Amino acid sequence: MSEQTRSTLELHDIQRGVLSPRPTPYAATYILFRIDDREQGRELMRRASAVVTSAADTVSPLGETWVSIALTYHGLRALGVPQESLDTFAWEFRQGMAARATALGDVGESGPEHWEAPLGTSGVHVVLVALAPDSALLEAAVDRARPAYEALPGVTAVWRQNCHALPTETEPFGYRDGISHPAVEGSGTAGSNPLETPLKAGEFVLGYRDELGGIQSTRPEVLGRNGSYVVFRKLHQRVALFRQYLKDNSTGPEDEELLAAKIMGRWRSGAPLALSPLRDDPTLGADRTRNNTFLYERDDSAGFTTPCGCHIRRGNPRDASVAGEPRLHRMIRRGTAYGPPLPEGVLEDDGADRGLMFTFVGAHLGRQFEFVQSQWMNDGVFFGAGDARDPVVGAADGSGDFTIPRRPVRRRLAGLPRFVVTRGGEYCFMPGLTALRRLGELTG
Repeated sequence: MSEQTRSTLELHDIQRGVLSPRPTPYAATYILFRIDDREQGRELMRRASAVVTSAADTVSPLGETWVSIALTYHGLRALGVPQESLDTFAWEFRQGMAARATALGDVGESGPEHWEAPLGTSGVHVVLVALAPDSALLEAAVDRARPAYEALPGVTAVWRQNCHALPTETEPFGYRDGISHPAVEGSGTAGSNPLETPLKAGEFVLGYRDELGGIQSTRPEVLGRNGSYVVFRKLHQRVALFRQYLKDNSTGPEDEELLAAKIMGRWRSGAPLALSPLRDDPTLGADRTRNNTFLYERDDSAGFTTPCGCHIRRGNPRDASVAGEPRLHRMIRRGTAYGPPLPEGVLEDDGADRGLMFTFVGAHLGRQFEFVQSQWMNDGVFFGAGDARDPVVGAADGSGDFTIPRRPVRRRLAGLPRFVVTRGGEYCFMPGLTALRRLGELTG
């Protein structure tokens, strides 16, 4: 295969859910399936290849609406993919998320033994994701995909999670979400930070050169080419606990909002501390052309403006030289809220399940998702913070702390509780459309 072919993204063969930023607002649903009959599972792949939206299809009769299909390792096995081919997929993918729980910090109440059934088990084979600007269009998208799995008694829907993105673009803790999106060479979609050099396509899609010059592939190549590894995680958010902790550790409403900003790295409006260090700026927060245009190293290497251990700086250190080269750990990350919002000002848990369906997309499960989760979110050594964990999503046990650099005396928050609990998840592979058809043509 020529270098030109390797470097030109085949958008028509890549699922749209890999590269396209999501519209605002939108509704989404995740439907999980188990394959009990191999031939009917293959028929599902043939049908799915006709309804899945490609990255080249940016004009849909249903608007900003698309359907994506991903498979777990157990799903590929259920379809009869030969073991010699399965062995060429990433070893983390072959193990599955539940087996990687300790490395990911999914322990205690976040451990797989407490996950929602059947998440994390061998009974999850296929994940269908549908997304649309509103609930009516979402159901239309699901209806369009329904013929792909209905009338196949050997394929069973085993779990569903409906999600939504509010017009305010906020997640359950109240922060504007979905702001940062990397630029990918050849995707035709601009990144959210014009100061960031586009990343090589091979960081996110198999079959192309990555930042190290390598090419991730499978045997046969067609099975992996134009595909991506995808991580789905259901994360329950303890909103009342988060609000109470902020209130208990602040001197008043203004200080509470400053504390919330220091923990996250942004004000709740989305305005980054890097550009608005002293007070919130909702106009800046809502401006997609400005709210992500910043770096850290030149002006704030010590973290006096944006704490080095805050959530967004851990997840994307940008130009900071922590743990070598941050570009090698860059991810496409998306989050979609689920459950009813907790009414404003309420400080007591109402018992409702609410949180975020987290999605990672990339070509390197180990050095992208797992590295960020284990080394940046659940350890602080790279940020000069010892064993301190991420103050928002870290695997806290009530004994951790968070330090906010300031002069003349730093501010230290103690006794951080666990604000986010893992309710389950899956490591998946989202094949290219050609690969979907090939999976439907398997024999034996």
